[in-house]
Amino acid sequence: MTNSSAFDAVTLTLNPAIDQTLAIDNFIAGQVHRVQNATSVAGGKGVNVASALADFGLSVAATGFLGRDNEALFAQLFARKKIEDRFVRLDGATRTGIKIADAALNFTTDINFPGLAPSPRDLEMLQDESLNCDAPWFVLAGSLPPNMDANFYSTITDKLRSRGARIAFDSSGAALKTLLDGKASALPHLIKPNIGELEELLQTKLPTREGVLQAARSLVARGIETVIVSMGAEGALFVTENDAVFAVARAEKVVSTVGAGDAMVAGFIASQLRGLSLEESARLSTAFSLDALASLEAGISSPDNIGVLAAGVTANRDF
Repeated sequence: MTNSSAFDAVTLTLNPAIDQTLAIDNFIAGQVHRVQNATSVAGGKGVNVASALADFGLSVAATGFLGRDNEALFAQLFARKKIEDRFVRLDGATRTGIKIADAALNFTTDINFPGLAPSPRDLEMLQDESLNCDAPWFVLAGSLPPNMDANFYSTITDKLRSRGARIAFDSSGAALKTLLDGKASALPHLIKPNIGELEELLQTKLPTREGVLQAARSLVARGIETVIVSMGAEGALFVTENDAVFAVARAEKVVSTVGAGDAMVAGFIASQLRGLSLEESARLSTAFSLDALASLEAGISSPDNIGVLAAGVTANRDF
């Protein structure tokens, strides 16, 4: 375990991946296609958040699990962006996630592998590593590794909150439901489901913006300070107990949607570290997401570009 030090934020990614993106225009399942180009980058939701925060000039540590067999891409990313590497290494290889990016039809198809399965001792080491980091914000993000108890997120959130840390949580399915159904002391301060994940969580269709707003307010009523619902090209809804803002902007260039939601989480944390209002936070978060759409690699292009993009975001309370 390494010595304690202070960061602006710490991200935890239990199940990172090497994102292999294949560019194929007019992709059709069941057909033969030629790949126009291919890239492989270090990824995973928490890794993507850390990348965006570091690009914005914030001090970040990243932890989670990495396979020793193919850690080089991650080590290179952390060194290049000056992200403190607190990952626990496991025997084997970090999973690969295949993404088919279709620029002609403007969508991405994801094929995700399950990942490495940590042992109970590995989980203890990761918990110790996380608790040894000092930061006002912790981001717990991504899917659970195979055979892992969903209660891990509740356990670590409870311990981090008891130390005064604020928690952003971005996952779905059993991990999200288990966390939200747990005790109040283990609730995150921020969650960011997309519209599909929110419908899955609440077991209901949400065809209208008003319905999405009411659904988000129902989660705030459970004790979550902020709920962000990303709705793709339609925009994003930012909801707190006393306020709600809808933010939307047109993307000038979409190279890949991979990491756009993670960038939005990073933007919101950056806004909170700056003490911005909900409306200003919505603009900055959306700007982060827009910037991420223009690149295959996680992160943002520059703080200056974020400022330009934020100025073009419409954020209002008219639903």
